Amino acid sequence: MAPADADPHAWFPQFYGNPAIRALASACRWTISGRIGEETPDDPTKPRKSKAPIDVRHLLAGCTSSCKHAGPLRGAFALDDTCLLTLDELTAAMPKAANSAFYLQAQTDGLLVLDIEADCPPGVATDLLRLPGILYSELSMSGQGFHLVMPLPKNFYDFPVAAGKRVLREEHGWYELLLDHWSTFTRQPVPDHIVAHVNAATIAPAFASIEDLYAQLAVNVSESSGASASAVDTAEDMPDIPYSQAIVEQTLARAHHQLRDPGDFNHDMSRWEFSVLASLYGWIRTQLRAYSALGVEYSAADTAWLLYKAAIDVIPARPKHSERRNGRPFLLDRAAALVADREAARSSSTN
Repeated sequence: MAPADADPHAWFPQFYGNPAIRALASACRWTISGRIGEETPDDPTKPRKSKAPIDVRHLLAGCTSSCKHAGPLRGAFALDDTCLLTLDELTAAMPKAANSAFYLQAQTDGLLVLDIEADCPPGVATDLLRLPGILYSELSMSGQGFHLVMPLPKNFYDFPVAAGKRVLREEHGWYELLLDHWSTFTRQPVPDHIVAHVNAATIAPAFASIEDLYAQLAVNVSESSGASASAVDTAEDMPDIPYSQAIVEQTLARAHHQLRDPGDFNHDMSRWEFSVLASLYGWIRTQLRAYSALGVEYSAADTAWLLYKAAIDVIPARPKHSERRNGRPFLLDRAAALVADREAARSSSTN
C-alpha cells in the first residue's frame, strides 16, 4: 500500500514506466472505478451501489444544481474527453486513487488484456502466466487473479466474428480476453514467489502462444448476421405505437417464469441481459403477429422500443445502463442491436 503522500510514479514504477502502459497513456480513455448508486438494503426493487467506471471529469468539476444522480459519482457515458482523461492527467488529478480503469480498444490500441479470475485453477493460471510475449502483468483487485497486457495476436483477423466481439470468455469463466472493454489496473506487481513458481514449471504449457490461446477461444464464437444496431433508428423519444401497453403487458405475462436466471451465466450480467432480451423478443414477435392480423404494421424501431420497455421491467438497473450507445440508452441500443440481427437473419433466410 502506497503512503498517502507518495508519488505514484515512484511507488509503481513497473506500471508507469512500462512501454505497453505508456502506449495507452495518451489515449483519453482513463478514469477510476467508483461506487455508483444508492445503498438500499431494505428495498430489493432499487439498485444497490455497484462498482463502475465513473465520469471523472464530472467528479473533478463537481455537481451542479441540475444533477439528478445519487451521490457525487455518475457513470462514464462517453469514451472520450467528455468524461475521461489521459493517464497522466488522471494521475496528476487523483494521485491517491487506488485503481485506474481504461477502456481498451484492441484493434486501435494493438493490445489486449487477458483477465485471469481468482477462481481459475492454479495449473491453468500458471500456464497463462507462462505465455510468451506478456508485456505487462499485475495482480487483480482480489489479489488472487491477474491482469496481463499482450500484443494483438498475429492471427487476430483470421477469426472475423471473434475479432468483432467485446470479450472472449473461457467456457468456465476462468479467464477472458478483453478486446473492446473496460480494464481495471491495480498497479500491484505479481509477487516474486509466484513469478518463481511460474518460471520453475517444467510441464509443457497448454498454450504455446497468445495466437494459440486466441484461436482456441475464437474458433467457437458463433456467427451473427453482422447487422449493426445503428441500422435501427429509434429516434429520441418513443413513438406512438398502437397497442404498445397491451403488447408489453402480454409479453411480460407470458415470459413470466420462462426467463433464465443470472446464475445460469455464472452471474455474468451482460450475457444474462442478452438472454433476457432474446427471450422477450420471441414473445413480442408473437404479440406483433397477432396485432398485425388486425392490419397494424410495426417497424423495426417499434419492435426495439417495445423490447426495451419490456426489458427494463425485468432487468435490474445497474450503472452500465446509464451509458449511451449510438445516442440512446444502453439497453435500448442493445434491444435495437438484437432486432437488427434478427431482422437481417430472417431476411437472409427468405432470399
